[in-house]
Formats: sequence, structure tokens, C-alpha cells
Amino acid sequence: MPQMSKVELYAAIRRDHRAGMKMRELERKYNVSWRTVKKAVDSVWPEPRKKLPPRRTALDPYKPVIDEMLRTDLDAPRKQRHTITRIFHRLVEEHGADVSYQMVRRYVSDRKPEILAASGKAPVEAFVPQSHLPGHEAEVDFGDVTVRLAGELVTCYLFSLRLSYSGKAVHRVFASCGQEAFFEGHVHALRTLGGVPRTKIRYDNLKSAVAQVLGLSRARVETDRWIAFRSHFNIESFYCRPGIEGAHEKGGVEGMIGYFRRNHFTPVPEVDSLAELNEMVDQWDLHDGHRRIGSRPRTVDEYFAIEQPLLMPLPQEPFETGRLFTPRVDRSSQINVRTGPR
Repeated sequence: MPQMSKVELYAAIRRDHRAGMKMRELERKYNVSWRTVKKAVDSVWPEPRKKLPPRRTALDPYKPVIDEMLRTDLDAPRKQRHTITRIFHRLVEEHGADVSYQMVRRYVSDRKPEILAASGKAPVEAFVPQSHLPGHEAEVDFGDVTVRLAGELVTCYLFSLRLSYSGKAVHRVFASCGQEAFFEGHVHALRTLGGVPRTKIRYDNLKSAVAQVLGLSRARVETDRWIAFRSHFNIESFYCRPGIEGAHEKGGVEGMIGYFRRNHFTPVPEVDSLAELNEMVDQWDLHDGHRRIGSRPRTVDEYFAIEQPLLMPLPQEPFETGRLFTPRVDRSSQINVRTGPR
């Protein structure tokens, strides 16, 4: 079994436990003690662990050299391009590098597809129209909107979660698009819809969820809080390709945000608070349920009536979407919260 973080282990144990697997079976499957299984079932969060500072490797000074070799290969004859072995030998012989072959192999495997993509020489891809089963998929995104808030023109962020089959969407406006707003938007949307999609929810590579994009694959290093959050709600995440290439993979919510902005935020709304604005947004969501999308014969709400009973149930216990900090007061009686030193 591949190595996984403790948060991912807890999420996997909770998922299998929901599916009906017994405690003893979970112990054997994940090779952990009964106490670990019990902790994972009771809480999405493992005990806090001290983070180690990132370590530099012996290969770091030579990564620009490797990149230059790979870029040179873009115009070289096919049979005269660098192999990993040749790159390794050149580093040792020409640059006196004290590195291992495995170190070079791992870096080239990750870096070469990125250089190919950046040069426009990656393989040509085909596009297949999407179809969706009721209750199985959704899409999530943020969009910026301008609001006159308490007399001042400000930019806010519109969270949107849209069910792919019915087109039913739930929106929420926040002052920022940080992780807390990302979680709050999910909680509000899933409670409003009354369930969770069974298969997956599609996302951009938002920093609230993704700590690192791994090359050109679908693999992502997710943030621990996001792993815990989606484990709590039993959400299966699907990440679109970075940049404009991945926009078509969640075109429903992209179009929904544009529609919502044009039809409900034009002209610019004037409100005294975000709470007042979100009450208006809730009414707009109800109103949009009566419309038909494109040439579809039924309204959004009529399709949603088919889809809603097929959603997975929500967990009974709440999830704390906020974060606790213990800042240090400086000699000027001031504190820093999520910012660098002053």
C-alpha cells in the first residue's frame, strides 16, 4: 500500500467505515491498531504533528542545467535526445555533481512533461461531450463581483456550487475567497441542497484545497484541512487541468457564474451588509430554479426534484469551518494574523 499522510489515512478509514467495513477489517487493511481506527472514526483530525522544515537536496543547484538540456532536446533529432542516463553522466562528468541516478530520474520524470507543455509540443488532445447522472456530480468555483457596500464600491467573491445533472446552483457572497469562505460556501450549499453528490465534485486548483499540482497528471497534494473537510462530508474531489485548458471540464459552473453576474449583479447592487446581500442571493437562487436551461424541456427545479433524493445524506455532526490562532503580542501591543512580520 502506498505511503499516505495521517489525514489521508483517517479519511480512507472513515470512508471504508461508512461503507460498512468492521473495525477488525480496517485494522488488517491499513495495518494499524484498534486505537488508531477508533480515533479516525471519531474525528477527521489526527493528533497535531510538528512540521519539519523543507530540506534542500544535492540536486537543487543543477536543476537549471537539467532544464536547459531538456529544452535543447525540443529541437534535437528524435534519436539524439538526452536519456536520463545521459543527463546523469553529464552532470557527474561536466559539472562534478554528487547526486544519485534516482534523484535525477525523479526530477526529469516530473519536469519533462512540464517543459513539453510549456513549449506547445505536448500530445494533441480530443474533447468528448459530458453527460451526467442525477445525484452524482457537481462543480464548484469562485467569481469576483462588484458591490456597493455601505456606500463604498468593493470587490467581493461569489461562491457557486452547481449540480451537473439538474443545473441547480447555490451561491454565497464573501469578502474573500480564502479557505474559510470556501468551506462556508460548501456547508451552506450542501445544506440547501439537502445532500452530497455521490461520485465527485469538480474543482479548479484552488489554494484552499490544493497545496501542489503534480506535473500533468490528475494527482494533487491536498491541504490537510481540505482532506479533513471532504472526509467529513464524504466528498470525492476531481481537479481540472490548470489554466484555460481545464475550463471546459467544469463549464457548467463557469457559465452559471457569468449568468448570475449578468442577471443579478447588473446594475451593481447597493446594500448595507453582506448578510443583507446574501438574503437577496438566496431569493435569486429560488427564482432561478424556475428557468429552463437551453432547449431542455423541464425547469431546473423539475430536474432537481429527480436528483435530490439520489444525493447522499449529510453528516449529523457539524464541522468547524473557522480556525483558531494564538498570536504573539509585540511591544507595540499589536498582533499579526496570517501575515508576515511587520
